[in-house]
Amino acid sequence: MKRRAPKINSSNSNRNYKSNRNNKPTSNQKPKTERIKPLKKDVGERLNKYIAQSGICSRREADKYIESGLISVNGKIVTALGTKIYPGDKVAFNDTKISPERKTYILLNKPKDYVTTTSEKYQKNVIELIRNGCKERVYPVGEMDKHSTGLLLLTNDGELKERLTHPQSNKKKIYQVNLHKVPTQADLEKLLIGISLEDGVAKATEVTYCNPEDKTEIGIEINSNKNKLVRRMFESLGYKIKKLDRVYFAGLTKKNLPRGKWRFLHEKEIVMLKRGAYK
Repeated sequence: MKRRAPKINSSNSNRNYKSNRNNKPTSNQKPKTERIKPLKKDVGERLNKYIAQSGICSRREADKYIESGLISVNGKIVTALGTKIYPGDKVAFNDTKISPERKTYILLNKPKDYVTTTSEKYQKNVIELIRNGCKERVYPVGEMDKHSTGLLLLTNDGELKERLTHPQSNKKKIYQVNLHKVPTQADLEKLLIGISLEDGVAKATEVTYCNPEDKTEIGIEINSNKNKLVRRMFESLGYKIKKLDRVYFAGLTKKNLPRGKWRFLHEKEIVMLKRGAYK
């Protein structure tokens, strides 16, 4: 005589499922899932960041422009720091519309008699040397007087520009200087010890003769962003500079870059600058 299979109570079945250690559903039973509604994201962007990305200045400088009432959003002057803008907003600086540009980095071997200001009143402006090959608005990083030559970095990356020119950025710069006469050993030692100038004490980290046969040609390394520092240091000791050429700046050299020529930075060089991975 065949035994009948015991009847399974539906309530017991539910209890057994709930108490299952692995809590695995049967083939025709699926666990309940709760749909989570996505949180609304604040897609706004800080106004000073937007201005810096346009290439006209750094974030810190952008804050000053905002406070001065030089920035308008959708036709209204904005002076509150921390203001956020949203897609579709129109931002203007001095009534000129601005917008973020593709980040561009250019290395120029500056020729003599070219100024580094962006003012159009100067015919010999470094911007003129790159105008035909660069659509973005780039600006010189730091200043070089018109008589100086050598490495000059230009970019529309406002944050990088601020970092490289900040007074506390103690990265080395190397110059080749041609003097009107041979400097004395005592004067070279003064450059290393420190010279008192109107804006404080300035000193070189290294001074060498570039050419043993011509000791009027000096190599000097400094770690300061003060304006025209090398020229002022030598002139304070009574030397006239016939030629001042920057050969090293921010980890970059002018190798294979003739005077008056320029090139875009390589990706590795851009990464190096942003990380500050140079001396």
